[in-house]
Amino acid sequence: MSNLKKTTIGGLLDEMAEKFPEHDALVYPDRDLYYSYRGFQTACNQAAKGLLQMGIRKGDHVAIWATNYPEWVITQFATAKIGAVLVTVNTNYRSFELEYLLKHSDTTTLIMIDGHRDGDYVDMINELCPELKHSMPGHLKSNRLPFLKNVIYIGDRRPSGMYGWQDMMKMGCSVEDEILQEREKSLHPDDVINMQYTSGTTGFPKGVMLTHFNIVADATYIAECMDLTHQDRMCIPVPFFHCFGCVLGTLCCVSKGATMVPVQQFNALEVLKACEKEKCTAVHGVPTMFISELSHPEFEQFDLSHLRTGIMAGSTCPEKVMKEVIERMGMKEITIAYGQTEASPVITQTRTHDKFEYRVSSVGRALPNVEVKIVDVETGQEVPCGVQGELCARGFNIMKGYYKMKEATAQAIDSEGWLHTGDLAVMDEKGYCKITGRSKDMIIRGGENIYPREIEEFIYTHPKVMDVQVVGVPSEKYGEEVMAWIKVKKGETLTEADVKEYCKGKISYFKIPKYIAFVEAFPMTASAKIQKYKLREMGIELLGLEGEKNVETA
Repeated sequence: MSNLKKTTIGGLLDEMAEKFPEHDALVYPDRDLYYSYRGFQTACNQAAKGLLQMGIRKGDHVAIWATNYPEWVITQFATAKIGAVLVTVNTNYRSFELEYLLKHSDTTTLIMIDGHRDGDYVDMINELCPELKHSMPGHLKSNRLPFLKNVIYIGDRRPSGMYGWQDMMKMGCSVEDEILQEREKSLHPDDVINMQYTSGTTGFPKGVMLTHFNIVADATYIAECMDLTHQDRMCIPVPFFHCFGCVLGTLCCVSKGATMVPVQQFNALEVLKACEKEKCTAVHGVPTMFISELSHPEFEQFDLSHLRTGIMAGSTCPEKVMKEVIERMGMKEITIAYGQTEASPVITQTRTHDKFEYRVSSVGRALPNVEVKIVDVETGQEVPCGVQGELCARGFNIMKGYYKMKEATAQAIDSEGWLHTGDLAVMDEKGYCKITGRSKDMIIRGGENIYPREIEEFIYTHPKVMDVQVVGVPSEKYGEEVMAWIKVKKGETLTEADVKEYCKGKISYFKIPKYIAFVEAFPMTASAKIQKYKLREMGIELLGLEGEKNVETA
């Protein structure tokens, strides 16, 4: 592994453009769009100069609300080159959530597309800022969003009051290269450059402040765990607004001069097409994405022979899915990564050369220069190897803090610099960690501590089960009972009695789900994480348990 990479994001791009000027940097096969590293650098510099001409200062907050467009990647590096903090906006946000984020983050500039799925972004921003339609571009004065001055639209039409993306690019022509270079020289790797709002299950989202150093060094080590080089081509179907997309994806590729092959929004068929057409050697995804790809009716028709590695992360990774990805997709060097946004985000990762059993049943070891310890949830004292506790991390990758939330920051990071993840884990004597659940996900039934992950792994072995999620629901008698939500494989049928019979004698009686429900799909965040608290709410409603003892959902 290399030493810690202490540079700015812009400096990293310039270094790769110098090393690999003609090598493919960014490829959109469905758009027939191909940027070399030199061409990509030129586009980012032009966008950076356009933002400078708009008056964007070092430290200003620039939000982007878009799916995986080429302009998203250009914005990521352009804002970094001028020292503006990129605020990433969840593509599923609606007006209430958008207003909170833009207001709380003090965003001065919003870059946006027309919409996503059934959400019309233009209508939403006009609802929040009725003054926009009557404003000159760059001169917005909004009562509800006093900091917001510029709105930049990605697309062919240009709604009233907004700059078009091409307007911004043209504005860059009037800015000398030397002015951009002067701004870049004023930046420091420890400056905050990225802000992501965590989608907590309770309370308002918190803005995680990450520096150039945080995410460049994390991305570099992530790449090295995959043995990534400039010869690799990575398909990126995970959303850019999440660290999985913009750190483990784009920044990870640029750290080694590899090729980025994004998919604009997740679609199993489009992923398979991109991997075949561009001869991708790596592909990322959360377990549900890999399950969708493997179960696609046209899966066998695609040539995935170039695939070698990638990352499965974002939620617990069933061993069976890992084995299928290795055997059927040919990803013999796939890795599992674990972390959270507050840690830039990766804390632990498996390596390509790890033994098979570690690569399918653990989340690997700590990244270089990252410390990991497991502590007792009650006492905070470090526990011995093999004993379950809360996973804590310390190192270069830990966030600067939550924006304008000192108290919440102090709760997350203790006085010795340890980030308390809230995740339960065990670590063996070699440093390999297994995540056993979230401390808040733990089910307590009649004094017995039950960890959903263990039950999920077992039920997943049933040949008719495609996916399963286990939650706790209220019980007057026991405090909580176990409920399993099951997605059945296409063409198969399964009953509640079948599942309970399958569990009998194989897992402890108190772990056998009392309640079982079947679903076509799970409620998910935009980054394809399953929302367990929603499953719990659905269970309470389905079972008529509203009057039972209230148990914390977080």
